[in-house]
Formats: sequence, C-alpha cells, structure tokens
Amino acid sequence: MDIIKRLADAGFEGYLVGGAVRDMLLKRPTKDWDYTTNASPEKILEIFPEANYDNAFGTVAIVTDDGLYEITPYRKEGKYSDARHPDVIVWAKTLEEDLARRDFTVNAMAFNKTIIDPFNGQDDLKNKLIRCVGVPDDRFKEDALRLMRAVRFATQLGFTIEENTFAAIKNNAKLLEKISGERIRDELIKILSAEFPGDGIKLLYNAELLQVIIPELTAGVGMPQPGHHIYDVFTHSIKALEACDNKSWLVRLAALLHDVGKPATYKERDGKPTFYSHETIGGAIARDLANRLHFKKEDREKLYMLVRWHMFSVSEFITDAAVRRFIRRVGVENTTDMLDVRTADRIGSGTPATSWRHEDFKRRIIKVQQHIPSVTDLAVDGNDVMKALGILPGPKIGMILNKLFEEIMEDISKNNREYLLNRIKEIA
Repeated sequence: MDIIKRLADAGFEGYLVGGAVRDMLLKRPTKDWDYTTNASPEKILEIFPEANYDNAFGTVAIVTDDGLYEITPYRKEGKYSDARHPDVIVWAKTLEEDLARRDFTVNAMAFNKTIIDPFNGQDDLKNKLIRCVGVPDDRFKEDALRLMRAVRFATQLGFTIEENTFAAIKNNAKLLEKISGERIRDELIKILSAEFPGDGIKLLYNAELLQVIIPELTAGVGMPQPGHHIYDVFTHSIKALEACDNKSWLVRLAALLHDVGKPATYKERDGKPTFYSHETIGGAIARDLANRLHFKKEDREKLYMLVRWHMFSVSEFITDAAVRRFIRRVGVENTTDMLDVRTADRIGSGTPATSWRHEDFKRRIIKVQQHIPSVTDLAVDGNDVMKALGILPGPKIGMILNKLFEEIMEDISKNNREYLLNRIKEIA
C-alpha cells in the first residue's frame, strides 16, 4: 500500500496485480509483489530513487529487507515470433488493457482499494479453475511457457484446468519445443515441489506435454513388468513419485526416473519381460535430461547417481566391505536420499514400504559409518611414503595413499603401520 500511495501522491495510478492478488484472496503467502501503473519507467525512478531499472520490459525493481517489489507500466503485447517474448513492447493506456494481456483469469486481477476483476477471476478461484484470459490458442501462441504454467498452477493450487484451456494446451503442446531448457526446468521443479507432484506429472502427460519434455519416461506406458510388479513401467514410475516422502524436488525426480532406462532395455526371455542393465542406461538418460534442462552440475551428478545406483543389494549376506562400497559410491551425505528412492520404488511396485532386510541394511549403514576412516586416518602418511620411496612431494604420494585407503575400506584390519609400509613399496 505504501508503493500505491507514493504513486498516487505523484499523480499516477498504481495497482497490486497478478499472483499477489490471487494469493491474497486465497489467503496464501506470496513472494511475487508485482505492481502496474500508468507512470513511465523514468517517472517511476523519480518517485522511487532507490529502485533499479535495467530491462527491456519497463520493469522497475525495488529491493528491500522484506523482499523484491516490481513495478511495470501498463503494457500490451504485439506479435510473438518466438512463442516466448513479444517482438516489441507497446505501452498501454489503461489498466484493463494491461490485464487483458495476462495468462489466466486468476492472475488477471488488480487491487488498489478494491478488487478489479474484468475476467471473473474470483469466480474461477471459487470454482478452482485455471482458465485462459480470452482465446486460449492466442495466449499459448504468444508464450508457450504458459502451457507449463497452467499445469504448475493447477498442481500447486489443487485446481482443474478449464475444458477449452486444456484442449488448447494439447493442441499447442509442440510449441514447448521452442522454450529454453532453463524455463522448462524451473516450472518442472515447481511442479515437483508441490504437495502432490504425482498429480502434476499425470496432468503433464494427459496434456501431452510430458511427451515433449521427457519422452524417454512416457515410452514406458503400457510396458509390462515381471515378478512383484503390479503396474506397467510408466504407472510404476508415477506411483514411486507419489510414494516418495522426501521433500527434495531432486529426490522426487529421481524416484520418478529411477526406471527410465527400462523401455530402452526391454527384451522378452522365456516369454517374460527383462530389463537387464536398465539402471546403467537410466543413469545416462537422467544425466542427458539434466543437461537438456541445464541443471546445475551438482544437481546433475546427484540425479545421475540416484538413478544409476538404485538397484543396490540388501541381502542379509552382504559384507561390511560391500556396505562401505555402497556408502563410498553414493556418498555419506546421500545415503538417506538413496534409501528414500528405494522405499518409493518398493511402494510403487505394490510391495510394503520396507522389509526386515531393508531395515537391517539401514542399521548396517549406520554401524559401518561409525568405523569408516578417511585417508587422514591411515596408519601411514605422506611423509612415510616419501621416506619409504626416497621421493619428493608430488602427485604420486596421493595416488599411493588413495590405493592404500581403498584396501582398508575392504578390510579395516589392514590399517596397521607394518602392513601399509610394505604395501607402499609393492604399489610403487
């Protein structure tokens, strides 16, 4: 209200607009404080000298301790050649023109002292509908990212997509190919972070958008599985996502993708489907998807790891050395996430969440970690290597220490000085 008042005191109109108004009516917290005005960017800067302005869309940003507030002049869009950005920015004269360019009715409301709602967004909020402003085909051809945003809003809010809007999404699904991986990634993360991410993924599939984003996943539709599985590959993947209790969007994505390699490895043997090495192929597919969507390196590598190694053994005959190898392979910090993916896999297969073997394996992980040393815990150090071999500091010392460490990870009893001093010479 302070922003609106400062605009009014300078002789201009000012309105809170978009998601903030929607969230206010839904009594939800908001992070998107967007305003619109009939003032030009230059005039806005005069009124808010503490603001910043450095973009082609006329948006002036005010950064405070409370958050980010953005003020944009009334605008209307012209032609969109790339299905994402308007070719030219055209300033509008009225608030109504500005609201008419927005994506969905629930985002096309403004607030000053009262709610301004020319497209009946309040009715759609009450009826829990996501509906395009105006002609749906026009809105999606203007900006194809709106295809994903419709699904994202429906997932986050627990809404249904209005019939004509949904039909237009399916008709324009291929336009999503024009959208950058980064933009698709951001919307996908928001869907996976919602309370019911499985509903969002199913909606993406029914809207024929998932087939564009992750075709490797939808290749599992109708593909049967043997043994304890009661669902086809695709349904099992959705069920695993729904069963994943972990709140991390990345772990949820791993649960969704853990069997993404099965369609590429499908073969029938003795009349039964097999998927040999699907985890290896699946890891590669997950990494390729992460590259397409421009994930951060650490997210890309973790996703690969969770998919690649989800088939670890939990046999009661597994040795401590094998448990140590598992921990080294996935990383101590990732063991809980990996176990969460495995639990989601079990539930998604129609089996109980856990078993005595699964619980025993978790206890073994905790027990073994209490005894896992690091290279610095070896009974010898770099000085011992240099003295034993008569060499100066260099990379060879680290190589030898790492080989010694690998050996004691298999058998901790070997971590004694006499044995390791002999092994230094043998390794060299």
